[in-house]
Amino acid sequence: MKISESILNKFGEKLENLRLDIQGEEVGWVLEIKDGVIIAEGLDNAAYGEIIETESGVSAMIIDLTEKTVGAIVLGDYLKIRAGEQVKSTGRVLSIPVNESLLGRVVNPLVIPLDGGEQITVEKQYPIEKLAPGVVARRQVNTPLQTGIKSIDSLIPIGRGQRELIIGDRGTGKTTIAVDTIINQKKENVICIYCAIGQKNSKIASLVDLLKRNGALDYTIVVNASASDSASLQYLAPYSACAIGEYFMDKGKDVLVVYDDLSKHAWAYRQISLILRRPAGREAYPGDIFYLHSRLLERACRLDEKHGGGSLTALPIIETLEGDVSAYIPTNVISITDGQIFLETDLFNAGIRPAINVGLSVSRVGGTAQTKAMKKVASKLKLDLAQYRDLAAFSQFESELDEETKKLLNRGARITQILKQRKNRPYSLAEEVVVLWAATNGYLDAAPLDKIDALETKLVQNLNENAQKFIDKINHEKVLTEKDEEFLKTFVSQTLSDAAGSTEQAEITVSTPLNLSAK
Repeated sequence: MKISESILNKFGEKLENLRLDIQGEEVGWVLEIKDGVIIAEGLDNAAYGEIIETESGVSAMIIDLTEKTVGAIVLGDYLKIRAGEQVKSTGRVLSIPVNESLLGRVVNPLVIPLDGGEQITVEKQYPIEKLAPGVVARRQVNTPLQTGIKSIDSLIPIGRGQRELIIGDRGTGKTTIAVDTIINQKKENVICIYCAIGQKNSKIASLVDLLKRNGALDYTIVVNASASDSASLQYLAPYSACAIGEYFMDKGKDVLVVYDDLSKHAWAYRQISLILRRPAGREAYPGDIFYLHSRLLERACRLDEKHGGGSLTALPIIETLEGDVSAYIPTNVISITDGQIFLETDLFNAGIRPAINVGLSVSRVGGTAQTKAMKKVASKLKLDLAQYRDLAAFSQFESELDEETKKLLNRGARITQILKQRKNRPYSLAEEVVVLWAATNGYLDAAPLDKIDALETKLVQNLNENAQKFIDKINHEKVLTEKDEEFLKTFVSQTLSDAAGSTEQAEITVSTPLNLSAK
């Protein structure tokens, strides 16, 4: 006897509406399991971001809703799950444990320790996805975040609560800038979070060792979703790091979060989206790829005093291919952030490190996030560099140059040289101010280019050995007065004269400061 089609349809509807849990919780079943993503049916009232639990004891987070099914990323070993097993909704959103004991630890995005230490105690939980603070809760970004890198603090200043993109090709020193910034926060009372997405475990081990040797691990948290982890964990990593940062920000503290890097984060999300059979758009990315990063970076801010007064500064990193900043993901993140630091391969190969292209780099916060001392020396620096770049291009086609032009080219070349910096050697504010003051006031104009580094080293060394009171004053008051400049005239002249006299290279001489104001 044939069963009519209408009876079969009614029977199917009853099966779909069947709820097996006596407490009224919604229960469905797994239709498919593929590469860390499950497709489940029967969870008609499930919400985006909700945690569901499978019969095999593995949790998953819903990130896709269709008319009859839900797609969820597995938060454990997806190989344990079998098609057809039950899956139950929980009504909870994904949250992670947060507390002070996270400092100095290496954890995965679910805050499971990776450093062999004890488990993190669950005192308080923060959702990994959260609405960004509104405009009313924010205040102006006007407090500098000192990176300790001369070229950044003087030309592309970063403020607490800012989002500054670090962008460049592979192997141009993007991570080095971020790590040096973390090392420089030792005396700045800033909590740092380094979020590694799709990196090698060996690289993270080296980075943790570097932070430990520089005494920076005590105030740093490393969130690691390595290349060997699933795309699901790589997708969750930056949101998890941001949630940890928000915990400390809500306590009124200043936090720095480095996302290294968001290119691999976008790749992980594209992989998940293609598995879910979402329509592919430009470069095979799903249509909501912009929202992926905008909802993350909008959470970086500086709160006003009524809301705790803390800040969350974001340093996202994007890797370009052949310097193509107009590619899809780079342009997306550039439009979200408050400026970018562009690292150029040609400059890196030419020995200019950090290889910052000053023409393409910008900070939309600008001098507002600079100390008065740095602003005073940086104003001359910007003018000299701008004139140097224009004249250097023009002088290639000119055989005879007037004396004024030669002086400008000479100083520009020495300023370019003085902006070079060894990695993992961040400068204090006072050291930066003194070195840049000497360069912009012409004290290095007569020194050979290949001796600039030696003279700078001698200047910084002498400053730390014989002018500790001056260092403390500048670092504390952050102002360069006329009296301070009078001291610097004597100090810099004497130091460089001693350096010239102590070397066998007779060509090192100290010049009288030249007046190179633009005509």
